[in-house]
Amino acid sequence: MGKLVSTLFVTLDGVYQAPGGPHEDTRGGFTHGGWSFPYADEDFGRFIDEVFARPHAFLLGRRTYDIFNTFWPKVTDPADPVASKLNALPKYVPSSTLKDPEWAGTTVLTGDLAKEVTALKERTDGEIQVHGSGALVRSLLAHGLVDSLHLLTFPVVLGAGFRLFPEGAVPTAFRHAGGSVTSTGVSIQTYEVAGRPEYGEYALPEDA
Repeated sequence: MGKLVSTLFVTLDGVYQAPGGPHEDTRGGFTHGGWSFPYADEDFGRFIDEVFARPHAFLLGRRTYDIFNTFWPKVTDPADPVASKLNALPKYVPSSTLKDPEWAGTTVLTGDLAKEVTALKERTDGEIQVHGSGALVRSLLAHGLVDSLHLLTFPVVLGAGFRLFPEGAVPTAFRHAGGSVTSTGVSIQTYEVAGRPEYGEYALPEDA
């Protein structure tokens, strides 16, 4: 049974849109693309290399897939830890509009998301990795299909852009499974999904 692992970059105000470059995703007139770039350092690179040492398959949202497809197939160095895995391993894309993907190893999932991903997890040994793809991650969390989340929070507030968890996100509890902070202040935290939140109340002392 495969384990579905999400890796996401977010700002302090929860924005996940276009971390990698100014032209990556300009929906809504977004002008802050490339906000993660100034914080890249050896700690960050080491973590990414460790993540990409583990995948057996990738599950990508349509927009993230398109962004990756314009870049990674052109990186042909077999020693590149990211490109070598993305180009060689199976890639799955839930989409009703992607018809003839050119990137080798791509399978388009056109059926019910929960059923398709459940079947994918059942036939995959090891990690199925989701990178970026915030809207897809929210849907997968709502269906209880995410096992763990690597959340990289960057020390910047943008005040605009698509938020990872907007109003209406399904209430979800997480269990902290480890983390670190890079030399540039990026908080890298790993959480395991722990079902729905629990609630309580702080009561006043009885003699108050």
